Amino acid sequence: MSEVHFRELRHAPAMPVNFAKAVLRAGVKPGKSPTLPNVGLRLNDVGLDSKHLKAYRKVCGFSADGRLPVTYPHIHAFPLHMALMMEEGFPFPAMGLVHVRNRITQYRPIAEREQLNIKCSLGNLNQVEKGWEFSIFTVVSTAGERVWSSESINFFRGGGHGRKDEKKASGEPTPATDTIEWKVPGNTGRRYGAVSGDRNPIHLYPLTARLFGFKRQIAHGMWSKARALGQLQQQLPEEAFRVDVQFKLPMFIPATVKFEQQDVDGGLDFRVLARDGVKPHLTGQLRLLGD
Repeated sequence: MSEVHFRELRHAPAMPVNFAKAVLRAGVKPGKSPTLPNVGLRLNDVGLDSKHLKAYRKVCGFSADGRLPVTYPHIHAFPLHMALMMEEGFPFPAMGLVHVRNRITQYRPIAEREQLNIKCSLGNLNQVEKGWEFSIFTVVSTAGERVWSSESINFFRGGGHGRKDEKKASGEPTPATDTIEWKVPGNTGRRYGAVSGDRNPIHLYPLTARLFGFKRQIAHGMWSKARALGQLQQQLPEEAFRVDVQFKLPMFIPATVKFEQQDVDGGLDFRVLARDGVKPHLTGQLRLLGD
């Protein structure tokens, strides 16, 4: 893919406009050989909104420590993600996409008062068994220093190659025993939607979720990741680290779920599990970055 052409924005794209465009593009089909627009978006000098940050911490379980929660830059990048998916030539309908994996790299803690410069672009389009996957890349810098980056992998169902990927055989999962229980209220999707701008109907109410085939509303995947890292906040390293998550079964809310962590060489693994301690909603790996 050739060099990405970045277009600078004066302000963050309005999320209601993004969602209105997404509705208008609901009938878009990728065809047999989709390609991604060779365009990126850049937004500079994003500053702190203390009320917004407080609301984000509250819904995601972070405590105030003078630093931005490790998942918080994603909130500022998400309107740019949506705007990229509204670009002319983007081959998939945004409303039909599933966020399947997410990787965040924090190169150092970001102080609350630092202004952020954000760049987002598309890439890594791959045909998989049941459809297509592509990535949205984000880089956040401050005063010319890269401090944070992410890769959000999204999946479009349809037009896959049909070949089954080889998977390692695994035995019956054993229930987790050393866990922390979370109570997830039914309004979590609405509260997270208010701070993230992601008011996808599947997260809001039972009725709106049923319109899209769900028995009731489901929690946002990025809320689950943020809530897990909020649980781990006191253990997060000062040095550079990467945290990968894989979004598994949807979390229908209200719900009672279990959080499990395990120390491993170079970091830790964690899971968010259903009430039975077996069925996974999210699996994650936190690793220190080598020199």
